Amino acid sequence: MVAGGLNGRAKLSTLTLLLCRSCFNYTLLSVGLHSSSKGFRAFNTLHRCPNFFLDNCIKSIPVGILFNWPTFAPSIFGCCQSFSTQAFPAEIVDEVLAEVLSVMTNSQSSGEELCAAYIDKFCNDRNLSGAIRLVRTLHDKNIILCPNTYNRLLKAAGEENDIGLLCQSFKDLIVSCKSLNSSTYLIFAQAFIKENDVNCLLRFVREISELIFPSSTTVMNRIIFAFAECGQVDKALLIFDQMKSLKPKPDVITYNTILGILGKRGRIDEMLKEFMAMKEDGLIPDIVSYNTLITGLRKIGRLESCLIFYREMCERRIEPDLRTYNALIESFGKYGDIEESLRLFNEMKHRGICPSIHVYKSLISNLKKMGKLELAIAFSNEMKESISNHRRPDYIQRKNR
Repeated sequence: MVAGGLNGRAKLSTLTLLLCRSCFNYTLLSVGLHSSSKGFRAFNTLHRCPNFFLDNCIKSIPVGILFNWPTFAPSIFGCCQSFSTQAFPAEIVDEVLAEVLSVMTNSQSSGEELCAAYIDKFCNDRNLSGAIRLVRTLHDKNIILCPNTYNRLLKAAGEENDIGLLCQSFKDLIVSCKSLNSSTYLIFAQAFIKENDVNCLLRFVREISELIFPSSTTVMNRIIFAFAECGQVDKALLIFDQMKSLKPKPDVITYNTILGILGKRGRIDEMLKEFMAMKEDGLIPDIVSYNTLITGLRKIGRLESCLIFYREMCERRIEPDLRTYNALIESFGKYGDIEESLRLFNEMKHRGICPSIHVYKSLISNLKKMGKLELAIAFSNEMKESISNHRRPDYIQRKNR
């Protein structure tokens, strides 16, 4: 029957086809196929599926663009495979856009899911030029895509090592969306793991700074953090150095991020240098700045420096928090100065900060090592009482309010 239709002008009707989820999650019902001098053309009735974007049924929308008969027919009558893996030519972007606009007009839908499906198709076929052209055209028509759609394009650009497309897509995304999730920044940073051309990265930093001034600092902070998370510390520091020559300059969050990066990797002298540069730039360190310093210094046993910065933050009227005391109490106990640990512990409680179980265990362990068993038992009982109080029903009710 199908072969006869291919050789003549016979009509095929009422074929019930179920397309799998990889084919845009359509349930395609009652498809009428007919032949013409220009080839086959399909008309369908699309019924809304759960989690699909159509609000109403759309009748008689041409899907010749979606399902070109010669390449799609074998998949229909086979095992319901996805579309042909042949890359779409650049010219089809205009036709795709026309279909998107048709869907939007007929269904009063944003057409976002259909756009996302097409872009995913382009990326799977490695037709990145078609994908980026579609994205830009949609952007010009004020059709904004969700960040996840851009993430797919960024990931594809990274897989193809197309850094130019990656940077351009990221810039388009920054302009289009008010905020991006952390996964977007990580995808962008991961694409640079194999890229050794730092000039390209620095040029991108300058362009971003000019493009979204004065909000570029927040974006740069997240980019720096993402590069560090991907293990590209040197590139993160290069971006930071580049920021110093741009507008706006690094802020407290930028410096705190850099202090954390250097402290975690034991580059303490560099960390202290950047802390001094931070103050020279007229920025006032906050509790995060000092906690980061103290945490980094205690890892290498520089306890005197920890106390110096602890006193400095108190002089600046920055109240130490639980993290501050955790680091100091554990450090002094570990290096044998149990008296200082006890002093800090009592000071913490005097400030109204409830000791954590971690602080108790650290203190008890260090007391045992020093042979102060009676004191260790006393703190152990105090810890148990603290745990019991935290588990009382009236405490849980207060906590949940």
